[in-house]
Amino acid sequence: MRKERGLELLFLLTGDVRIGKTRWLEGLCAELSDAGTRVAGVVAPGVWRAVGDGDGFEKLGIDNVLLPGGERVPFARRRDLALAEGVLDPRSQSEAARLGWHISDDALARVNAHFEGLARARGARGLAGRGLLVVDELGRLELEHDGGLTAAMALLTAGPASRFAHALVVVRDGLCPLAEERFGAAWGGATRIAPDDEALFLLRSACGLPPCAP
Repeated sequence: MRKERGLELLFLLTGDVRIGKTRWLEGLCAELSDAGTRVAGVVAPGVWRAVGDGDGFEKLGIDNVLLPGGERVPFARRRDLALAEGVLDPRSQSEAARLGWHISDDALARVNAHFEGLARARGARGLAGRGLLVVDELGRLELEHDGGLTAAMALLTAGPASRFAHALVVVRDGLCPLAEERFGAAWGGATRIAPDDEALFLLRSACGLPPCAP
């Protein structure tokens, strides 16, 4: 649920697992960037392996792609694989939170440093357009344990700025109430969206673009 607050919007991209949220988000970011909208933050594509005769795929890990530069950071490994490969750190935040994914604390530090850099520039003047801050994704580590991508959460808690008038956060359905409670006040509420054409229309409109690509 969202209260009106000018043209500054917080979008929560949500839905079941494996419905293509990140793939849709990657396409959205490319489309907005090509149209001249400033897009910054992180998207988190999966690392997959074909299984069987190649008709199915198994998810092995998660990368983080830092926007707008495109640096790719190996971010998470499925916990059973990390254990078998000897890379699981029992002192890591993900282990303390008992997640199904092993997230390197070094990777968290790299991604947090990226968001800290965005925070330093969030109030920069003289930047045309209404940019979009992207966070893919906030999970249990952030919303239940106050860890993980803490710099991204700080940016969202600060609300809109001249550099980022809008924000889009990927959140699982069950965690949406926590995200709304934590960030809603700074943004005047939040709008839940699914990876579909209706959401594309909303995002293009919010960024001042025509409803359809030319």
